[in-house]
Amino acid sequence: MAQTVELLVCVTCKREGMDPEATRPGQLLADALAGQLPEGITLRQTECLSNCTRGCTVALRAPGRWTYIYGNLAPEQAATVAEGAAKYHASADGLVPWRERPEHFRKNCIARIPPLEA
Repeated sequence: MAQTVELLVCVTCKREGMDPEATRPGQLLADALAGQLPEGITLRQTECLSNCTRGCTVALRAPGRWTYIYGNLAPEQAATVAEGAAKYHASADGLVPWRERPEHFRKNCIARIPPLEA
């Protein structure tokens, strides 16, 4: 069985001009994902992934795997994030072939970070 994958969702991202009292889009995305992820994927809310101009931002990571950071997401794209996380979880090393990724992930990869063990 594959190891646990962490899906980090930045909950501090905000949109330019938004009401400062409104719920942040990243929090709305995290809320939409809660309870919707396949087994083996743990949702972690985090503060600032330092991709403010391209938020909402998420990261997928697991020991021994490449880490990916994706941006330009909206709360309405929770299903896209869940699909991408499931494909990441099913991979042996975190390297999901480009054509197999959800379309949004293909066009909005912010960074790819090698495993710590590399």
